[in-house]
Amino acid sequence: MRAFVKLFDRLDQTTKTNEKVKGLVSFFEEADPKDSLWTIALLSGRRPKRTIKTAQLREWAAELSKIPLWLFEESYAIAGDLAETIALCLPPHDSEHNKSFTDWIHFIKSLKDLDEDEKKAQVANAWNQLNSKEKFIFNKLITGGFRVGVSQKLIVKALSKYTGVEENILAHRLMGNWTPDTTSFQELLLEANPEDDLSKPYPFYLAYALDKEIEELGEIDDWQIERKWDGIRGQIIQRKNKLFVWSRGEELMTDKFPEFQKLLQVIPNGTVLDGEIIPIKDQQILGFHLMQKRIGRKNLSKKILEEVPIHFIVYDLLEWNGKDIRSNSISERRTILEKLSSNITDEAPIQISPLVNVSTWDELKNERTKSKEYSCEGLMLKRKDSVYKTGRVKGDWWKWKVDPMNIDAVMIYAQSGHGRRANLFSDFTFAVWDGDRLVPFAKAYSGLTDAELREITSFVKKNTVDKFGPVRSVKAELVFELAFEGIQLSKRHKSGVALRFPRIKRWRKDKKPKEANTLEDLKSMI
Repeated sequence: MRAFVKLFDRLDQTTKTNEKVKGLVSFFEEADPKDSLWTIALLSGRRPKRTIKTAQLREWAAELSKIPLWLFEESYAIAGDLAETIALCLPPHDSEHNKSFTDWIHFIKSLKDLDEDEKKAQVANAWNQLNSKEKFIFNKLITGGFRVGVSQKLIVKALSKYTGVEENILAHRLMGNWTPDTTSFQELLLEANPEDDLSKPYPFYLAYALDKEIEELGEIDDWQIERKWDGIRGQIIQRKNKLFVWSRGEELMTDKFPEFQKLLQVIPNGTVLDGEIIPIKDQQILGFHLMQKRIGRKNLSKKILEEVPIHFIVYDLLEWNGKDIRSNSISERRTILEKLSSNITDEAPIQISPLVNVSTWDELKNERTKSKEYSCEGLMLKRKDSVYKTGRVKGDWWKWKVDPMNIDAVMIYAQSGHGRRANLFSDFTFAVWDGDRLVPFAKAYSGLTDAELREITSFVKKNTVDKFGPVRSVKAELVFELAFEGIQLSKRHKSGVALRFPRIKRWRKDKKPKEANTLEDLKSMI
């Protein structure tokens, strides 16, 4: 447990990738393989299920701390983190433990079938054995809120350095429905799997946002131009009659898209396609929020597969007949790709991304304004003689997105942030007018300076109307301009709409609440 706490501190106190990798490698070198496996599980999102309600934890912590519950709740609102609040309020431990990190995970899981009094006694005893930092980690685990700034890619990088196994192979081995209860570190990561090479993807080539006037790119005939589709960037791999689907984040997602198995009939062996996974139904592109609804489920029902059918829009070919062709020009790769398209039937969930054919930059500017009509984010410009590179490389590939949508809205709820912003209100809910009432439609927390957040925090404290745990309802007086990438109808939201990537563009101190936009204005953007 102490080694894991040390690792958590090391990961939490740096934003540098190399330092995080060093910390993980050091941990793997010292830790028991069982603790290492549970650490990998937690960092990759495989947390144990919550066995105790947070309301019970708050009551027990207040009682053991000998403070009124209302004072504990106020402390929680200020700290902004329940695990931290409990760890700070509880009295120091007066006994020691010799449990491993794995032991504590099993302890938390064992609480599930106990009655409330037994749970309380067990948790109180655990708190009494843990020092302050250990309490914090234990509380994070027991509340189901354990998170730390480590990506799956970073975990794989550290494991590769520790084990000597290639990153892509490890990424594949970490996918699936494994748990530390059903496998071991050795079985999961070190034992060879004949499918490792079959599923191996290529590193993705990423475009830069266009940062110059379009005419500065030279002759328009030197560029291959396509729509910028709004989906999940992915690679489809077909080798030895087996098909694999990888996301740009090097996450194996084959099980999430079972309909792609139909492609085994139309894509030859030794083929790797690069493209965008898009929800399409009746030849209409659906909103990206429906994709999120689908991929967030462990088990895909027949209903969800029918409601959100998936297609793959292909725009590049990386391997052909088992040969890596990334060093060929994109024009050459496109020619082969178009030959491949002759095998594709209308029933197959795949299509080739069409080219945008224009003869002048002015015509292209006009095409860009039509992006919303095509349910896309803008345009992609790729130099025709460019090879397929690795990572984000400037010069040959550019993305030219349309300008974001904007709306003026009224702030009606505020909540404290986390980390260095724990003492500031930085998470806000915004509303627009529907007749004489304000209807909430979006949450946003980025886009404001610390100075602006301090000013807003002062306003919130003076103008709170009601409290709902850490959330404050405030007087509807402040207006903000929000920017967002897209909008869709949604039955899940009270407003009837869902926004894509909402963020605060600016504080409209020049506007009064009644000057904010209406729900009708929002829906007219769909």
